[in-house]
Amino acid sequence: MTTVVPEVARRRGLPRNPIGKGNGNSADAVGMRSRSYRMMNVIVTVVLSIGGIVMIAPLLWTFSTSLKTREAVFALPPQWIPDPVQWENYLRVWTAGPLASGIMNSIIVSVSVTVVGAVTSSLAAFAFAKMRLPFKNVVFLAMLSAIMIPFPTIMIPQFKMFGDAGLVDTLWPLILPGIFGNIVMIFFLKQYLGSIPDSIIEAAKLDGAGYLRIFFRLIFPVIRPAIAAQFILWFMAVWNDYLAPIIYLNSPEKQTLQLVIATFNATYASQTDYPLIMAASFIALIPVLVVFLIFQRQIIESVALSGSKG
Repeated sequence: MTTVVPEVARRRGLPRNPIGKGNGNSADAVGMRSRSYRMMNVIVTVVLSIGGIVMIAPLLWTFSTSLKTREAVFALPPQWIPDPVQWENYLRVWTAGPLASGIMNSIIVSVSVTVVGAVTSSLAAFAFAKMRLPFKNVVFLAMLSAIMIPFPTIMIPQFKMFGDAGLVDTLWPLILPGIFGNIVMIFFLKQYLGSIPDSIIEAAKLDGAGYLRIFFRLIFPVIRPAIAAQFILWFMAVWNDYLAPIIYLNSPEKQTLQLVIATFNATYASQTDYPLIMAASFIALIPVLVVFLIFQRQIIESVALSGSKG
């Protein structure tokens, strides 16, 4: 396409600007929007960076304190970088209390509850969402109403039940209630499964597939990001649980990590040995960080899919 000559354009009443060039007003508007967009990005980045620093500061302070001497903990102004660095605090902590057995007990409880409970919760969510069951909506609403019942309400009857079974001072009272599923996880996965067409399941049934095969071959790969997101939240809750272990566990070799750290705090706080307490606390954070790093991809996928569906 040729460019219109200015004189011919004047005679024909056409704009004098050559084709392909916008007028100055539209260019200025686009430039203003671009500058406004960049400024908004800068503001959002600064705000999020400040928020990230505020959230990570306690973790950095815990790690910094775990490398200090007892005297440096009370130094003014506070030292963010320990001088000298006391790496032997992380060696001392293993002999100061039953930390190794506490970690092992917490791993046994957390992994067994979350892994087995995630499978049972996924199966229950699949049944409530896609299977034709009598009174399933009534059962589902009754199950959701159980969320409103706080744990202290059932604490004494549950303790008596496990006491009569001879399971007190064992890890079973911490494992058995969780392996049958998590109500919040069931509700979340049921809502997530609502976006999967029923025609896929019906087609698989016509091909002769059973419900278990349908779940593990078709449904589970689809809801895996949602399971990962709920898994990390549930793992953190079980790992950091303090109330249930202090009720059922008495022997030091049976205690979970949170009880061991509480014992550290009661024993060494009076001796102002805060570096030792902080070293044990930082070690307790590592498994949660490892689980998050393993499942972060699935968690991001879950958030992205949830946002696109909304």
